[in-house]
Amino acid sequence: MAHSLIRNSIKSINPKFLSTLSVHRSVRRLGSVAAAEEEQSSSSFTFSSEGDNVYMKAPAARRKQSSSVTMPMSFMTGSIVGKRFYKEVKTREADDGNGWTVMLDYRTLKTPAKRPLKLPTLSLAKAIAAEWEFQQIDGIRPFTMPLMRLSCTALERVPVTRPKIIENLINKFNQDLVFCRAPDDNDLTTVVHDRQVEKMGPLLCWLESEFGFKPVVYSSFFGGKQEDGLVMAIEKLLKNTDDCELAAIDAIAASAHSLTIAIALVHGKLQIEEAIELIRLEEDLQVDRWGLVEGGHDVDVADLRVQISSPVVFLGLSRNI
Repeated sequence: MAHSLIRNSIKSINPKFLSTLSVHRSVRRLGSVAAAEEEQSSSSFTFSSEGDNVYMKAPAARRKQSSSVTMPMSFMTGSIVGKRFYKEVKTREADDGNGWTVMLDYRTLKTPAKRPLKLPTLSLAKAIAAEWEFQQIDGIRPFTMPLMRLSCTALERVPVTRPKIIENLINKFNQDLVFCRAPDDNDLTTVVHDRQVEKMGPLLCWLESEFGFKPVVYSSFFGGKQEDGLVMAIEKLLKNTDDCELAAIDAIAASAHSLTIAIALVHGKLQIEEAIELIRLEEDLQVDRWGLVEGGHDVDVADLRVQISSPVVFLGLSRNI
């Protein structure tokens, strides 16, 4: 399943088209707490070599004999940073036999905290190695390495900020995209309302059957108030996730503006394209009515597809699905 998702995602994403994400519009800001923690701790990281290791670290005072390459911490900048400083990329089993690592030439890739990038499966290690192998000689493009970013988040940020991540997700649950309905009292919004009822209805029914509480829908821009029982059930589910699963849910929810869609994707209730259709429902109706803006709507679709598909693929690879 994971390999099929990767093939489909790669076929639908043109690397040259991805580079327009930073050229034609402002980069989408990630709303996840894990991502926010990364950007607060450092605006950039450094690849440095010490013996047989390569690690990422926060910027420090420049040394006279530095072999480091500095690049933005945000993996979504479309910038080309530094030059490719390695020739060969490969994977190998971790020294302790527990997990897999990525090698850049003879050096082991490490996380920002100088820990080996120890990955749970060979499939995920090979996928991340492919991201590094894709980098061109003229420079490294961080925005083409979403699996690398998610892996660092799951290995380092989630264990440290888990309570904050869950709190942030629960706080935004009442404003979930799938609970919102456009007013049905005028010609301009009735079409949107009817499509929301049609497309969101099955997901709400699943949510009720899965957790035992009927979701509340609303028309207020500021959201509504869900039953405490439903909120507590969702919070319990999040607390029982492993680090990779929580990192995936957090990343999807930030891009989808919906914890419900994130959970449904992770639990197999929704496919990637179905999720994208729900997220873009209102905007796609506007495009159908007024037309598509080239360099705007099409870039948004490509950006969203990367943001939604990457965590799903990452989670599948981390479980060898």
